[in-house]
Amino acid sequence: MSGEPSDGGREEAIADGIGPRAAQSLAEVSALPTSLRAVLDYYATTGEFAFDVVRLQRRVDAYVEEVIDEAFAPVEQAIAEEAGVDPDAVSFAYDTKLTMPAELTLGHLYQRASVGSPAGFDPVDRSRRRSPLERVPIVGSATKPDEAAYERAREQVAAVERAEAVTELVVVALLDGDMRDAMNDAEYDDFRVEGAPGVDRPRTAEIAQRVLRERVEELFEGYPDAVRGAYREAVDRSEAHQDRDPYFRELMADAREGDADALAAIRDEYKHGSFVGPDPDSDGDLDDVAPVADPVIRPAELFVGDEPAFPYLKTQYGRVGVIYDGMIEMYRAAGIEIEDAFKRSIVFTIIGAQIWLDDIDDYADDLAEVQLTPVTAEYLLADTEREAYRNVVDATTRYLDAAERYAAETNSPLAGIGTNYVFRRGDPSVLPGHAD
Repeated sequence: MSGEPSDGGREEAIADGIGPRAAQSLAEVSALPTSLRAVLDYYATTGEFAFDVVRLQRRVDAYVEEVIDEAFAPVEQAIAEEAGVDPDAVSFAYDTKLTMPAELTLGHLYQRASVGSPAGFDPVDRSRRRSPLERVPIVGSATKPDEAAYERAREQVAAVERAEAVTELVVVALLDGDMRDAMNDAEYDDFRVEGAPGVDRPRTAEIAQRVLRERVEELFEGYPDAVRGAYREAVDRSEAHQDRDPYFRELMADAREGDADALAAIRDEYKHGSFVGPDPDSDGDLDDVAPVADPVIRPAELFVGDEPAFPYLKTQYGRVGVIYDGMIEMYRAAGIEIEDAFKRSIVFTIIGAQIWLDDIDDYADDLAEVQLTPVTAEYLLADTEREAYRNVVDATTRYLDAAERYAAETNSPLAGIGTNYVFRRGDPSVLPGHAD
């Protein structure tokens, strides 16, 4: 939940002395920061304020910001060389939301290490908690009154260090991939540079992506080939889905002209696409072949129960979910165990966030640019704007509710709070049919 400032003990101060009912009322106060409202709502729902989770979130935010700053330092150096100016005068920034799942994953691993540590020891800060009852020393202390507890503390510190190292690779790889996609689409608005006269945004993007690509390759050298393989597989699957974008744009254009076959294809392939079905050829048309497993997806390993029937799941998994499936596989290939349920929570959160935050906000632009998304699709398929609006809300709620359930199943309150944060950041009132 980075990107929104946190004020010391503000959350604890507001929650101190209030019950769940009062917390729920406060969670509805729009003047409060979204991150605080999400925490209060979690407290109201579960009865657990989770002070430690709030602290972990701050630690996660600080670590990821540090990773990004370190990754951008050589970018600024390279831009300064291009512009012929002092590197200290150059400031580079790149606006992205892609790091949130990595932040939630690191928070989950932080919390797991904390639970596995001796009472009173904080493996994230590598320190004792302030209490007169503490018996576990700071790791590295000369005194070791409890060898077993000391060893557990060392193990959990090592687990935190592994988690942070893999998260650095993941964050830099996500930034690299996002920049590459932006450049492929000639979208440069998110690249911002100051202090480099004569270096325009396309050139800035080219320099930044080259430097990050070099850094990703350096980081991969420290891991087994399987880590690189997990990343490459996710990218390949994502690109395979992107290859179908012209086909979906054509369907949308035809559907807007009243083509009944195009509308049926949007409903059957885009909204209710099956994970096992005919294999599309390079033009997007369906060959007359027996059903085969979709090469972009591996649903049997991820989705259970009625989840494969969630509206837009296949296309949105291929669009954004597959990247974060691959992200979790990178952690696993690096030797860090992560539960399947937590992976589902991450994938459903990011699909819900894509619809609720991006597709809703971009509805007018996507409509003008003939970009098929779950939101533009609903306004083609539904009989009324009110029905389309309700379908968008219902679909998003399904994803975020599932994400929250899986976060609870894996005892990951930070992920649960993150899901609530996504929901509260959305503004569906911008859509047609909201006020009907």
